[in-house]
Amino acid sequence: MEWPIGRRRDRPERRAWLRGAPPPRWVRLLPWLLLAGLFFLQVFTGERIELRFLLAAIPPVAALSYGPAATALLGGLVVLLLVLPFVEFGQPGNSDVLTVLFVALLSVLIAWVRSRRDEQLVTVRTVAEAAQFAVLPPLPERVGSVRCAGLYRAAQREALVGGDFFDVRSVPGGVRAVVGDVQGHGLSAVGTVAGLLGAFREAVLDQPDLEGVAARLDRRLVVDAAEGEPTELFATAVFLEFPAGSADVRVVCCGHPPPLLLRAGQVTELPVAASPPLGLGVAGIAPPEVLTVALAAGDRLLALTDGVTEARNAAGDFYPLPERLPALVQADPAALSDAVWRDVVRFAGTVRDDLTLLVFAPDAREDPDVPDAA
Repeated sequence: MEWPIGRRRDRPERRAWLRGAPPPRWVRLLPWLLLAGLFFLQVFTGERIELRFLLAAIPPVAALSYGPAATALLGGLVVLLLVLPFVEFGQPGNSDVLTVLFVALLSVLIAWVRSRRDEQLVTVRTVAEAAQFAVLPPLPERVGSVRCAGLYRAAQREALVGGDFFDVRSVPGGVRAVVGDVQGHGLSAVGTVAGLLGAFREAVLDQPDLEGVAARLDRRLVVDAAEGEPTELFATAVFLEFPAGSADVRVVCCGHPPPLLLRAGQVTELPVAASPPLGLGVAGIAPPEVLTVALAAGDRLLALTDGVTEARNAAGDFYPLPERLPALVQADPAALSDAVWRDVVRFAGTVRDDLTLLVFAPDAREDPDVPDAA
């Protein structure tokens, strides 16, 4: 995606055209180039070639990229060329003139209808994007004492939100974050994602520990499953807490891939105890275990979904992130996430699953609310 987290990697001009914005310049120039080329062939070469059928194609081509006014102008020029005697595209009164005139008028109507549809499409897409950004807003470069960056890619084409979710929140006791993956993919999972993120944003303020936050999201899924379809609804998630004024990180993992610790070029999978996924109703009864890890200066924590590690190459091999990560080390979190994305694309060619990777670079000394240790 083209926001701080979740960079979509197709060309911006192509995306804009698909969303109803003006088409690329070469498309808009096409009818004019065709008109100029035909006129040159007919007038300046001295050859009298049968080109009237090509002239009739110019108004429909114009209707693809222009509004009704410009299409009418091009249609008028085509008809004018047909009736000018020195050009000899056609003869006055010839049925070709009437045919091209009819095609031109029909093209103006098509251009008008297309322009109206484009306006409606832009409105619908703008509303849809605003709604999706409200569910999953862009991630700031810094949240409290933690610098963060990452990548997010929804599996469904042209969607901004899929079955993965993430959030990083500053709370009175420090910074809390979540990265998760709900049952299902694409837009069908957006409702579940929205419910979980709403529960997380409330729980990080109300609950004194990560176990309570996990229990709140677990209850949210149990209630949602009881009220609708599907009756079995679950999600995996990893929760992180960076206490204010501390160099530690606390981690709770509910059926989710453990975070990776990148330290001095070495990658370690945090040995967090595995707990059942959210939605089974057990988080409140048997709280997941909390792992506390002391962080050193320059450490990077990576929280990810299985869309990263399950990306496959042509041979069917999974992407080996822990093995390839040391070669991708970057000091800046955003540069590191970019490097991982480029490496995933080189390895797999394309990614067909929802994919999320967050990079955390905690530094309590840079938190304006925490006094320097010195």
